[in-house]
Amino acid sequence: MKKFTAVALCVVLAGPALAETVGEKTGVNSLLGSSPTTQDFITEAAISDMFEIQSSKLAQEKKDAKVADFANKMIADHTTSSEAIKRMVQSGKVQANIPGSLDSKHQSMLDKLKGLNGDDFEKQYRSDQISGHKDTVDLYKRYAKGGDNADLKAFAEKTLPIVEHHQKMAEDLAK
Repeated sequence: MKKFTAVALCVVLAGPALAETVGEKTGVNSLLGSSPTTQDFITEAAISDMFEIQSSKLAQEKKDAKVADFANKMIADHTTSSEAIKRMVQSGKVQANIPGSLDSKHQSMLDKLKGLNGDDFEKQYRSDQISGHKDTVDLYKRYAKGGDNADLKAFAEKTLPIVEHHQKMAEDLAK
């Protein structure tokens, strides 16, 4: 029984180190304008990149002409971003764990898109892109302003204008 209790305690104590902080997960940090931790930034940025790539590949598969150019741009730019983050982590410049899959929120969003076609797909895809890029712009701004890792902070500063442009492109899809 003591062994089980010790193992359970280790799992409970390790959990927060592997996940994003409560403030970032609940949106409190964003509301307060607080900088995310390095791990939170990596987690959020990686999941955002994965969602953008996967949802945009879905848009290509569904041959939605209204969003084709946008989807191609999202796949190219978010693949570049993902690779840059991976290089920083693998080189040791950034100490963090990169998630290997979408979180439940983004997986649900992707699953919903998979079930839609035509105008319904396009409207939901556009909505997801607008809200996702708004969140990503906020994340990058906060890390660029007060992040605790110089290399990752420089990456956030350099990438922020690209993400802001993506947000504008997503908003323009509505027009």
